[in-house]
Amino acid sequence: MPDLGEKDSRPSWVPVKKNPEFACSVMGGIDSNINSVTEEKIIPAVAVKSFPLRRRYTAEELVKGVSEGDRMMLSQAITLIESNAPKDFDKAQRVLQALLPRTGNALRIGITGVPGAGKSTFIEAFGQMLCSSGHRVAVLAVDPTSSITGGSILGDKTRMQMLSREPNCFIRPSPAKGTLGGVARKSRETMLLCEASGCDVILVETVGVGQSETTVRSMVDFFMLIVLTGAGDDLQGIKKGIMELADAIVVNKADGDNLNRALVAQGEYERMVEFIRPATEGWKTHAYCCSAIKKAGLKELWEVMQAFSQVTKKSGVFKQRRQKQVLSWVHSMIDEHLHNLFYNDNLIKGRMPAVMQSVLNSVISPSQAVTELIRAFDMDRAAVKHFEDISRSTHKK
Repeated sequence: MPDLGEKDSRPSWVPVKKNPEFACSVMGGIDSNINSVTEEKIIPAVAVKSFPLRRRYTAEELVKGVSEGDRMMLSQAITLIESNAPKDFDKAQRVLQALLPRTGNALRIGITGVPGAGKSTFIEAFGQMLCSSGHRVAVLAVDPTSSITGGSILGDKTRMQMLSREPNCFIRPSPAKGTLGGVARKSRETMLLCEASGCDVILVETVGVGQSETTVRSMVDFFMLIVLTGAGDDLQGIKKGIMELADAIVVNKADGDNLNRALVAQGEYERMVEFIRPATEGWKTHAYCCSAIKKAGLKELWEVMQAFSQVTKKSGVFKQRRQKQVLSWVHSMIDEHLHNLFYNDNLIKGRMPAVMQSVLNSVISPSQAVTELIRAFDMDRAAVKHFEDISRSTHKK
């Protein structure tokens, strides 16, 4: 191969002389329409088109689309709700406020359990059964967030391949990163948007760790705990506080060789709940068996949920729980707002490193550090308000 100089960018396997019989050719670049070997002009079969950026819908268009049950518009509205950009907050709240009268008509079901209990498999089988019965289902799958990288796989939808094909089902995976164990304000607002689009059953799957169960309990009507066989003795089961939140305990994978063990586990959990105060006033928690793979016991569980809805609505507990959920939502939003207000304050950002270093050097105690920072925050806010008052009085004059 002769030396062709530095300007020749052809690989060594490209022949120096033109050879139409050579199997390969090298293009000069993606914008070039000349074959670098034969020097023939290439006429593209289809002209390359430039695609515009995705259109941003107005609040009115989103409200109309969600109200009509448009899945694409529902996804766009949820994306707007999940946005952390300050410019999207007002628009998102306008959309939510307009759709609020259409919410509150769905049965909200929370599902939790240890990893490997079969939550995703259960949700897929249960959701398919509901869709075949004419229900419109929304699945909000909260995916664990890595404490190291801060990322989430969001792979729950891929584990529900059959359910994701159902036209009457909408699946939305979301990361657990956030306040209150991963299920924060945005998850609640996503649930309301799904209800506004016509979904009458909302399934919320938790990550099963931390405070997520307590948070989901505060935003759903019926809370289900999925367990496995061989969970331990009665005392160990009672010590797990999650059982105090459950309206039903479901032993999954009750099939094949595991059927007898599942029935034994059901009896053990049935005895455990005798020592626990019911999670819902006027409702007795029981243990059940099911097989998500064999689709056994799913109809019976749906009948239990319907009976729960009827009993609690008749007694007024259902309405009281919904009212408590709204108030809990307000308090959690206040906590979130104050948290962000404090840590985003410029004065606090400037003083925080020095105060933290003083704590590490044992110059001041943690309690003194908190007192100093809160006092500085209060003084800063008071000074800002003082200058605003002076500016308004001067403007009036």
